[in-house]
Amino acid sequence: MIQQSPRPEVEIPDVSLASLLLERARRFPDKPALIDGPSGRAYTYGQWAAAVRRAAAGLARRGFAKGDVLAIYSPNLPEYAIAFHAAALAGGIVTTVNPLYTVDELAYQLRDSGAKHLIAAAPFLDKALAAARAVGLSRIYVFGEGEGAVPFAELLADAADEPVPEPAIVPGEDLVVLPYSSGTTGLPKGVMLTHRNLVANLLQTAGALPEVGADDTVVAVLPFFHIYGLVVVLNLGLYHGATLVTLPRFELESFLATLERYGVTFASVVPPIVLALAKHPAVDGHDLSKLRMIFSGAAPLGEDLAEACASRLGCRVFQGYGLTETSPVTHMADPAQPKPGSVGLPLPNTECRIADLESGATLDAGERGEVCIRGPQTMKGYLNRPDATAAMIDGEGWLHTGDIGYVDADGHLFIVDRLKELIKFKGLQVAPAELEAVLLTHPAIADAAVIPSPDEEAGEVPKAFVVLRDAAAAPEEILAFVAARVAPYKRVRHLEVVEQIPKSASGKILRRVLVERERARRAGGAG
Repeated sequence: MIQQSPRPEVEIPDVSLASLLLERARRFPDKPALIDGPSGRAYTYGQWAAAVRRAAAGLARRGFAKGDVLAIYSPNLPEYAIAFHAAALAGGIVTTVNPLYTVDELAYQLRDSGAKHLIAAAPFLDKALAAARAVGLSRIYVFGEGEGAVPFAELLADAADEPVPEPAIVPGEDLVVLPYSSGTTGLPKGVMLTHRNLVANLLQTAGALPEVGADDTVVAVLPFFHIYGLVVVLNLGLYHGATLVTLPRFELESFLATLERYGVTFASVVPPIVLALAKHPAVDGHDLSKLRMIFSGAAPLGEDLAEACASRLGCRVFQGYGLTETSPVTHMADPAQPKPGSVGLPLPNTECRIADLESGATLDAGERGEVCIRGPQTMKGYLNRPDATAAMIDGEGWLHTGDIGYVDADGHLFIVDRLKELIKFKGLQVAPAELEAVLLTHPAIADAAVIPSPDEEAGEVPKAFVVLRDAAAAPEEILAFVAARVAPYKRVRHLEVVEQIPKSASGKILRRVLVERERARRAGGAG
């Protein structure tokens, strides 16, 4: 059965992302749009819109043109929302980069995306400059100040009298953002998302969530470099005319203080934050009475945990489902009546089917198979990777998520397992192949495989199995070796020395064998 969304369809206008949000901003010129949580520094909607136009003019003056790629290497700041939409307004493409990336990781994304301009936050400027040198990129800007880069404020000031660029944008064809995802497997790939993809997903999500609006104050702690934070928090908040309070990182005490100080009413989070809100004693020291709804995504949220959080805080907790390749949301629970354990119903204009894992045939309600999605939020494809695109999106337009689930008799989707090999650390993707490649550069390691290991706080953490050469190496030394070469969230947390890595006849690592072995060991009470 092909499931059509039971929610009313929404009309998707043929407009660019920036023009949609700038037009919406005209409704709330004097309302606070973005507040920097730690400092209280703020922009009204009128100030934000004016700054976006000036920054677009400033970028154009420095050679930024339609189709050019701007990389943003920064934690959440109000200026992030200015820079992103300035590039979009100028007809450019933004590739969003995790600020915890190492120089090598940043250089890989700059090179692969073809970025010509780079904006970095001041604390990360040294790494940004090193990566830029490695790829020959010279146009570098900084939020704040720093030697070797043009201050972002100067970019705005210089363009006060410059004309705002007005490129002809074809919403269904022209890209607006290029986040990186590992898809079903392998190294990170650029996900080509068009203006229409993001406009569609904004309106689809708004249609499924009418309870959020201009009266809400939203905490923006989910990173904007992640598609969840970019669309569901930043852009959806701007679309509604809500007030967004940005935080550069999640630290429980500052997060709780921000919720209390600004009277936050709506929070989009990931399951580890729900866990903290449900169980940590620090929560009792803060008045969170204005918080009325918590939306969880990016990783599965257990029924018991959702209920414990809702009961403790006296607010509604519900979840949704999606992936970078779908801009990201495809399903969302009804916040008024969420079905325990379910990620909800398809968004407006979205179709879902469950495919048999062997034949690919469409299954009926209650039968488990691969979750497949079709809708206007589906990506254009992977940058310069037609084979990977063809493996993800079939000839009928169905995007194969790599997740195993079923739809119940009422149409609610339940995710039960994952075909894909990605590790979800606090909602962030970690590709086993990337860590295996790092491990194999260690002189003492002959072979390696990495799998997800369950973790209550993070959801999953990377565990490595390694085959050693004749040279001995202490596990602690190997863990430190990897930690020095990857972003902190990608670090291998557990390591086991084995005699052999299970592989198929073609030499492919059979990670599923290792995962099942690990589950059996845990079920038996060992290690």
